[in-house]
Amino acid sequence: MVINGLPWVTLKGLRHTHATLLLELGEHPKVVQERLGHSTITTTMNIYSHVTPTMQKAAVIGGEWGIRTVQFPGSRTSVEARSAP
Repeated sequence: MVINGLPWVTLKGLRHTHATLLLELGEHPKVVQERLGHSTITTTMNIYSHVTPTMQKAAVIGGEWGIRTVQFPGSRTSVEARSAP
């Protein structure tokens, strides 16, 4: 179902999307845990830390080059990185 051009999303789906985006944008997992009301960070990480394509790109760049700022096209996500030795 589409309403005003937006797909139907359940509250659970909206909560999951919110948590995933926070983690993808680099928010500390402890902050996400507190926002969601989970009693332990383990619960948060088990449910919401699946790897998104943006997180994969960040891991590749971070692993190969260290830490410097990289902005992904079409995304608000950036990664701190430094040049390789």
